Amino acid sequence: MTASHNTKITLKNTAEALAIFGPQDKFLHLIEKQTEAQIFSREAEIVIQGDTAEVESLKQLFQVLLELTRNQYVLSERDVAYALELSKTMQAEQLLELFRGEIAFTYKGRPIRIKTIGQKQYINRIRKSDIVFGIGPAGTGKTYLAVVLAVTALKEGKVKRIVLTRPAVEAGESLGFLPGDLQEKVDPYLRPLYDALNDVLGPEQVAKSLERGLIEIAPLAYMRGRTLDDAFIILDEAQNSTPEQMKMFLTRLGFGSKMVITGDVTQIDLPRGKKSGLIEAQRILNAVEEIGFIYFSEQDVVRHTLVQRIIVAYTEDAERLGQN
Repeated sequence: MTASHNTKITLKNTAEALAIFGPQDKFLHLIEKQTEAQIFSREAEIVIQGDTAEVESLKQLFQVLLELTRNQYVLSERDVAYALELSKTMQAEQLLELFRGEIAFTYKGRPIRIKTIGQKQYINRIRKSDIVFGIGPAGTGKTYLAVVLAVTALKEGKVKRIVLTRPAVEAGESLGFLPGDLQEKVDPYLRPLYDALNDVLGPEQVAKSLERGLIEIAPLAYMRGRTLDDAFIILDEAQNSTPEQMKMFLTRLGFGSKMVITGDVTQIDLPRGKKSGLIEAQRILNAVEEIGFIYFSEQDVVRHTLVQRIIVAYTEDAERLGQN
């Protein structure tokens, strides 16, 4: 039989217990579902009983959550689920460093923080390399963080403009069948890029920057025949580019420029039989040291915890069917 062990964590007051257990003990229930250990709260302390390894990992978990709340960080269910995952391998303390610094602020003054270890590697690599690929499931912040870093680089004068682009293929819709002029046709595809920009800069500033040519948002086909100097260029949804388009895009890199290519190789909307430029680029460029490849996993999903479970279920199903 495993030795039972118990430990206590002292709280300053009952409000701290409320912050780390969540509204209606939501976070506590989340933790209890994944552990055999018993967790009690008595007045201003938390008592954990169970086998030694579990007690140690839960102790680390609660100490980290406590320190975050003491630093005025408001925990979300997603944060607690991620901290719990990390505490299983005694890595939860890494969160303290992650959440400590803001990488930027939204135009409303809300801090933008790195939420996962995968995101931290991604940001560090973008700061270091001229070309970085961010590959992984939706909801990992790949595009959003690239836009945040692009805006920061523009504000700091490190680049003279931002170029955002996406291939215009979308879940089986052909551009030819959409009504309206080209601008109207293109906009739905580029909407997520506008959303990220609006969050960081505010709609007014975005409109001004677009007018002055400081920010350009265009379909991938518009990149042909240009060299982009002193620019921060983001290619989003890169899994829907063809190998020819990808090569054309990558060779637009000019002096003083940075490129970030984001995509999800499980969400390819290209016609059957067409190869994905993102998969080809992975294969061909993997050995080029100056190019960064950052792979996000389900654990890096920063949306609702249910989104994470949906992605895991689909991934497992694909593996069972031998598609991966």
